[in-house]
Amino acid sequence: MTDAGLVLMATIWGVNYSVVKAGLQAMTPLSFTAVRMVFAALVLFAVAQFIRDAWPSRRDALQLFLLGLLGNGFYQLLFISGMARTRAGVAALIVAAGPAWIAIMSRMLGRERVSRLGWGGIGLQLVGVVCVVGSTQGFEGGEQGLIGAVLISAGSIAWALYSVLLQPYTQRAHALHLSAITLASGALMMAIVGLPDMLRLDWGAVSRTGWGAVAYSALGAMVVGYMLFYHGVRVLGPTKTAMYGNLQPIIAIAVAWAMLHETPTSWQLLGAGFIMAGLLVSRTAKVRPAPEALEEAA
Repeated sequence: MTDAGLVLMATIWGVNYSVVKAGLQAMTPLSFTAVRMVFAALVLFAVAQFIRDAWPSRRDALQLFLLGLLGNGFYQLLFISGMARTRAGVAALIVAAGPAWIAIMSRMLGRERVSRLGWGGIGLQLVGVVCVVGSTQGFEGGEQGLIGAVLISAGSIAWALYSVLLQPYTQRAHALHLSAITLASGALMMAIVGLPDMLRLDWGAVSRTGWGAVAYSALGAMVVGYMLFYHGVRVLGPTKTAMYGNLQPIIAIAVAWAMLHETPTSWQLLGAGFIMAGLLVSRTAKVRPAPEALEEAA
């Protein structure tokens, strides 16, 4: 069931790239992100009330709130700023290399150890990211496309650090409670940052497509998708959970091609090949907890 849930997560997130691009046609990046995050946070808190498990302690809740600023605040700010400047397919490929950053962060923080084969896969993924980011100068967006790719790359690093730091909390708190608390702080941050845009926005002019994009991106990507992600982190660990995003770039590129007419470039396809090969190599490699992480868990 965990595997099936993570495949569904990858599908939801793969489609979400094109949905977000459609939403940005109706709303500004900051107003779109603020609205969908506040909506998602309210839904999560409402659903979480039906969970019988105890909420995290006050100390854990405060730490989760602060973590949410990183994983749902800064990440979403960087992600949406990048999405507004580059292609959906490019964004999906860069995010797909997230397992490489997570493995690096896990090793740096002493949480997991990766074998030599795993590091070889990580190297392939990073080469793929370089190909994808470097190809953005050839798009119609020119320099803006490159800036967008760099912003999304920075967001992926922030998400990787967040995923690794979050893992201990997944062992002692329900996924819905984790989602609600961490998303609440990110939503609060984005509401403050996006307030000027929301005050200037003509809400009556927002199309049905725009509201549909908000609903899908909030309920699908941020409620259902996040719950599946947190459950995967608890059961499989952050590195292996992130590797289930293998399907995400394929779905994202296909949907962007059909919906947004984004034809992949040769460099983009080459980068996709490196990233997918690296993901497959890393998936077969052994990932084990570091001794210090085992002692901490004990």
